[in-house]
Amino acid sequence: MEKKNSITGMGGRTEIGQRAVWMIKALLCAYVITGILLLVLTLLLYKAGLSEEYVNAGITLIYVISTFAGGFVMGKLTGNRKFLWGLLAGCLYFVLLVLISLGVYHSFQSEMSGMLTTFLLCAGGGMLGGMIA
Repeated sequence: MEKKNSITGMGGRTEIGQRAVWMIKALLCAYVITGILLLVLTLLLYKAGLSEEYVNAGITLIYVISTFAGGFVMGKLTGNRKFLWGLLAGCLYFVLLVLISLGVYHSFQSEMSGMLTTFLLCAGGGMLGGMIA
């Protein structure tokens, strides 16, 4: 009989490594979708002259769509507790988003309430994507 790891409940370190690779794939998918949708939004801003309200709404929608896709991919890859893995994918997406913003601007560019809203949207989008998977 094979001894199971109490942390993962499965095969041990290989299972943890496999889940980490799955998470990287899900986050990579989410960020690729983010990049593509931001390019589309940029083209719309350039061609249609969108107002700041529409641009902010578009960015918010891009966060939700991207984290939904990342949560969906993570849910498909894991197969169990999909909503929790989608939630984790959305939270990690937000953490990377904050780290990238800090790296570029060297400070927070929004108020705490705006960051909390963005976190909830990212976490919710990831969780919804995991649940749908």
